[in-house]
Amino acid sequence: MFARLSLAATLVVAVNCVAPVVVTLSLAAEPVAMTSSVLDSFEIPEINQAIGVDAEHFYAIDNTSIAKYAKDSKQLVLSRDYEDIGASHFDSATVVDGKIYVAHSNYPVWPMTSSLEIFDAATLDHLESHSFGIQIGSFTWVDRAADGSWWGGFANYNRVFDKSPVAYGNKYNTQVVRFTPDWQVAAAYVIPDAVVEKFDDMSNSGGSWGPDGNLYLSGHDPAEAYVMQLPKIGSTLSWIGTVPLAIAGQGIAWDRSQPDVLYGFVRKTKMVSVNKVDLTSLGD
Repeated sequence: MFARLSLAATLVVAVNCVAPVVVTLSLAAEPVAMTSSVLDSFEIPEINQAIGVDAEHFYAIDNTSIAKYAKDSKQLVLSRDYEDIGASHFDSATVVDGKIYVAHSNYPVWPMTSSLEIFDAATLDHLESHSFGIQIGSFTWVDRAADGSWWGGFANYNRVFDKSPVAYGNKYNTQVVRFTPDWQVAAAYVIPDAVVEKFDDMSNSGGSWGPDGNLYLSGHDPAEAYVMQLPKIGSTLSWIGTVPLAIAGQGIAWDRSQPDVLYGFVRKTKMVSVNKVDLTSLGD
């Protein structure tokens, strides 16, 4: 499953000043580099934070609004803004059983507070809010795994905002959590340092469970997603692959009506990209 690179590092050790002992060290390279292709790309003015998708529609997420579009025609069906009821910073979203689940926070205000917001996918009516209060970071993504369990990410950052003299949480404190049915944290994991380094001074912005049973995480800017598995022991997720995507970080979403299709976007150009991921390129 892992790509390995033998990097010869020769050490010469004197033993009793008689003959040198040669020791060769092997260092592991990054995990498997997967492949993908772009099926479609198109401009959507409302896309800014994330995208959700179901069988017939996709949902462009901005800081305080959701815009619903028809997949086939790319035409706007409905748009709603929720700033008047307190929305401040929507992030990633997932669409499950006719409802849109959106991660929400007060980013970049301190102290960090977060909530889960739930909307009717048909009408975009706001249905429910669950407040996490002051939490372990800013709630940036939410998704349901194939076994029915709910997961999310609480991001921390190395970027300094406004008048604060310190980083906004320290990015190494970013955690991926599994929730109980009533949205309590049941288990928590950290992201490998090598992946956290790829976020620069930002953090994990998106997460979506793939059809292969692996968790795909995105950063704030990189044009790729990182494939994760739960560890056999300990608290650090196992990084098993990286897939290049026509995105610039932010929220991602697997299209569960087309199992190998992953939606993402580029915020600066407002371009949505529909990516076909070669799941076989991950290997056995």
